[in-house]
Amino acid sequence: MKQPTLARLLITVALTLLGGCGQPSETASVTVYVSEDQVFSEPILKDFEADTGIRVRAIYDTEESKSTGVMNRLIAEKSNPQADVYWANEPIRAEVLKQKGIAAPYDSPNALGIPAAFRDPQDYWTGFSARARVLIVNDRVEDKPRSIRAYVAPHWRGRAVIANPLFGTTTSEVAALFTVWGDDEARQFMAALKANDVGIATSNGESADLVAAGRYDFSLVDSDDAVNRMRQGKPVSLVYPDQAPGGLGTFIVPNAVVLIQGAPHPKAARILVDYLLSRDTERKLAFADCAQIPLHPDVPMPPELKPIDRIRVMPVDYAAVAKKLVEIQPFLKSWAGL
Repeated sequence: MKQPTLARLLITVALTLLGGCGQPSETASVTVYVSEDQVFSEPILKDFEADTGIRVRAIYDTEESKSTGVMNRLIAEKSNPQADVYWANEPIRAEVLKQKGIAAPYDSPNALGIPAAFRDPQDYWTGFSARARVLIVNDRVEDKPRSIRAYVAPHWRGRAVIANPLFGTTTSEVAALFTVWGDDEARQFMAALKANDVGIATSNGESADLVAAGRYDFSLVDSDDAVNRMRQGKPVSLVYPDQAPGGLGTFIVPNAVVLIQGAPHPKAARILVDYLLSRDTERKLAFADCAQIPLHPDVPMPPELKPIDRIRVMPVDYAAVAKKLVEIQPFLKSWAGL
């Protein structure tokens, strides 16, 4: 007989506390606000419903308000919380909720094994299932770039493209560079991008397509953008940047889950947090089209991905990145000509 996993045993115990006799009450439900793409998050939440019997009310970000719509809704509802859990597609906005007093601390038993670098030290959010910020490189390039500093090297003048740094994970990485390098070096790097005729795309996806079409030699994108083009048979490969000994390392963008302060359904909320942080959820997201990297050790994953313990990770403080992201907005708008 197949033995139950630790995660399932923990969920069973929690359900017993919630509804008695190992089953939730008929009215058990949980509300989750989600900024992870619905096409990837919804199947996980459907599985949660099937496995626990707890009904899920999910509110998803729209493309027009990606990653900010539900966060702003949580801020507006601070005095009268409507959500129980926030599933963020990166930890920066989870950190904002902590700083605004909207997150509640919760040390999930399923957080055991997730590296401390991807967890709030006070347990206000926990990371899982990450994207890496990688270089997607056209296969015609024989001597492939190995560092994000290739963007400013004379050899690559006019041959690279990057997503607009005012949006998405590119903004987060630029903010991370400001915290790691310091303001002066980061500003110099951004100025050198312009001087080296780096192309600007509207998104990571567009820049990946431009590289796949041969318009540019390489771009800095999320790992899922590169993996998806590789699976489509496009002539591209994936390079984890700055992996040399003593190198800067690759910027990692995990999902993050937050328990909401004053959640209407706190017991069901904790069960959902435990479920999202389980090894089984990470396995599912690794093999989905989003191709996310598990943060628990030894979780099965597709061959296109590299385990997190084999990646030299850029050492960042996500709380500092969150503050810096807000601080550099005027600079980025000026840089973009706005």
